[in-house]
Amino acid sequence: MIHINDYKSSVIHMIGIGGSSMSGLAQMLKTNGFTVSGSDSVHSYMVDILEKDGIHVHIGHAAENVKNAGLVVFSAAISEENPERIYAKEHGIPQIERSVLLGQLMEGYRQAINVCGTHGKTTTTSMIAEVLLDLGMDPTVHIGGQLDYIGGSTRVGKHDTFVVEACEYHGSFLEFHPTVAVVTNIEEDHLDYYKDLEDIYNAFLAFSKLLPSTGALIGNGDDPLVRRLMHEQHCNVISFGLSAASTWAPYNLTYDQRGCASFDFSYKGKPVARVHLNIPGVYNVMHALATMAACVYAGAEPQDVAASLERFTAPHRRFEHTGDVCGVSLYTDYGHNPAEMNSAVQNAVAQPHNRIWAVIQPHTYSRVKTLFADYIHCCDQADEILITDIFAAREKDPGDIHATMLVDAIAKTGQHVHYTPTFDDAERYLRANWQPGDLVITMSCGDIHLLNQQIQEHGDVWNG
Repeated sequence: MIHINDYKSSVIHMIGIGGSSMSGLAQMLKTNGFTVSGSDSVHSYMVDILEKDGIHVHIGHAAENVKNAGLVVFSAAISEENPERIYAKEHGIPQIERSVLLGQLMEGYRQAINVCGTHGKTTTTSMIAEVLLDLGMDPTVHIGGQLDYIGGSTRVGKHDTFVVEACEYHGSFLEFHPTVAVVTNIEEDHLDYYKDLEDIYNAFLAFSKLLPSTGALIGNGDDPLVRRLMHEQHCNVISFGLSAASTWAPYNLTYDQRGCASFDFSYKGKPVARVHLNIPGVYNVMHALATMAACVYAGAEPQDVAASLERFTAPHRRFEHTGDVCGVSLYTDYGHNPAEMNSAVQNAVAQPHNRIWAVIQPHTYSRVKTLFADYIHCCDQADEILITDIFAAREKDPGDIHATMLVDAIAKTGQHVHYTPTFDDAERYLRANWQPGDLVITMSCGDIHLLNQQIQEHGDVWNG
């Protein structure tokens, strides 16, 4: 049995270290006294951060990168054909998958709050972490995004409370040790790994069975599959949702001109605290309800939780306003499946705007194929849609799906959609057609946020 604690005196080499989870784990290991190196296929801002932290990162994957390693850590996206994994196997260097490492780091905590769900994980995890930090509970944190409040994606606190984003991809969360599970929703995604929605549900069920009888499952009472999951538990069950039937629900819910909600947190029908959120959208109401449920269960007072939530700002790339160019507001969002992109566009609608430009970078061939019908209508509320080439991520082009197929299908519905394969193409089309007062939102968990950066670097005057 490979265990990270047996490699304190070795170099821990991480393949794909620039990823949101892997980079956070690298920083966590470094903080805990491990020597860490890594490699990634491309240079990124996260690589710069790791280098500043004293972690050497090789750009490009090569056998020589792991010659001094005592242990290799890889993510599910790194195949066995990776040259560094091949070298490690041939030379007897032990290897563990990212989720196994994260599960090992979670061991021994009195309270391990795991946030899972098809979407909403990062924001909910961030909210819980920030509230507990505000209340002096000093949690250890691992999230799949960058939260300024903790200075990145991880922090190491006391060995009492661990707050972690628990991803279902490849069954990763089955390696964890939760005492509390927060389930935001259960919907179709990752169908390159799971057979169907029932297969996804069974993974969440298996994860929930990791909870001790003294633990708690905190679930979205508005989601039919989460309700089904809650009925199959033998631990404490707490629900949250817009329905008054949920344990935690919003009363007197209103929205301001930016779409930010004000409401009373109601516990079993009784208002206990009031909040005005500074982030827009109904799904952030849901995230706040989940956070209230988890933090009160952890010992916090409702009014203290609400006061912290009023100060909360979202992690980067979660409906993030990146700036204004030519009088046009630029936003970016990590949404990479149709449900998430639809929510992001709804948020855009709530902002002051003339026309809304939705720029989609479809993420992975398998996701586009399996959710193709949902992609067609995910941006119905946008005035104009731009679609770039598919971001392959961990996949190879199968040759039977292309971004233009999505463009053609959307065009048949009467929507204004345009194929802009590259970032330069997208910028050129936007600048030729946008007007002051318009709003542009770029969406994907690929590198679409770099389009925002590119546009802003070029400024109001561009001769491209």
